[in-house]
Amino acid sequence: MRKASGLASLIALSCVAVLAMYCAPAPAQTESDGFQFLGQPGPYVVGLKVVNQYDRSRTFPSKIGANGKPSVGAAGARPVQTLIWYPASASAGKSMTVGDYAQLSRSEIHFDRPDKSNAWTTKLAAYANVALLAKMDATMASGRFPLVVYAPGQSSVAWDNADICEYLASHGYVVVASPSLGKSTRDADDNLDDIEAEAADISFLISYASTLADVDASKVAVAGWSWGGISNLFAASVDSRIKALIAFDGSMRYYPGLIQQSGKIKPERMTTPLLFFTRGNLSLEDWNRYATVQNEGPSVLNAWTGGDLWTIHMLGMSHPQFSSMYQRASSQQKFDDNRMDDYDRHDVNVSYAWVARYTLGFLNAYLKSDAGERTFLKAVPIDNGVPKHFLTVDFRAAQGTP
Repeated sequence: MRKASGLASLIALSCVAVLAMYCAPAPAQTESDGFQFLGQPGPYVVGLKVVNQYDRSRTFPSKIGANGKPSVGAAGARPVQTLIWYPASASAGKSMTVGDYAQLSRSEIHFDRPDKSNAWTTKLAAYANVALLAKMDATMASGRFPLVVYAPGQSSVAWDNADICEYLASHGYVVVASPSLGKSTRDADDNLDDIEAEAADISFLISYASTLADVDASKVAVAGWSWGGISNLFAASVDSRIKALIAFDGSMRYYPGLIQQSGKIKPERMTTPLLFFTRGNLSLEDWNRYATVQNEGPSVLNAWTGGDLWTIHMLGMSHPQFSSMYQRASSQQKFDDNRMDDYDRHDVNVSYAWVARYTLGFLNAYLKSDAGERTFLKAVPIDNGVPKHFLTVDFRAAQGTP
């Protein structure tokens, strides 16, 4: 696995690098002393379907040589392992466990020939029997629901934030996701080709989901963690179907140089409402120490004047903690290495639940036109029940026509 560079080495923006650090066996841990999702489910049972499909408009190496490189002339259609979480009407069906999700990582590329070994199954072994909300192939609820496309972190699995995806489905959203692949390799890199490949996956998923009977294709949002939080910007710049953006400590903040190099992404012209969650304190000295050509450029958030901008500072969360499955994969030592000040495991669990709640509030406000949820977003956090010193909310309304 490749080594992270630049600012990514500080905040673990590269999911590959993060997972590589976790490859050593971790001490056994239980859900009680590790990650717990504390968000309150909504009124719907959650269903999950897994659809193995291909984007035949693009190619992808179907064979890998002995040197680990794509074989010449072995290109097939691009695989898109698609997870669909949806509101269900009945609880029949097998509940998904963490171990069940981990097994999906074995068949992301070759649907009919699963990998015999995979780091995720090993790292999540302590949580393998923990049941989550989703029930495989549960009966779909009647009605049509807004769509959320979830873009995972760089080179990560589609389900690296399964808890938030399930949570949103329980509150009346259809959520779809696929793994983060490079343009021509399983692992993505810090380059424009691989960002644009994931952005194209997002648009592919929107087109696919628009054919589903329970999706209201007029109401589409894209959420992304880390690298997914730059790919969703690229997707929204060319796909007018996207009506709202969410970034969980997204790379659009940390790699403005790549955005500038693209020559076609103009944040100042975007009118899409954006909800951006940031990690805890990152000092000016840290920024300067890790400055690179990729990391230096005009601030996307400062330029975001054509659309509403909500910035939520999660004071006790480090970058990897915006992913529920990376939290589960993290040993106590790795948690301590990434710890923000004196915020402990429980504090981070509480923080993650508030990330989910503010995400739901934003989606309800902008996709469902819920005035009460807009009031929730604008309220002083403590008035919403948020503990003191956990988060701050900044809002800047769209400033006229870009």
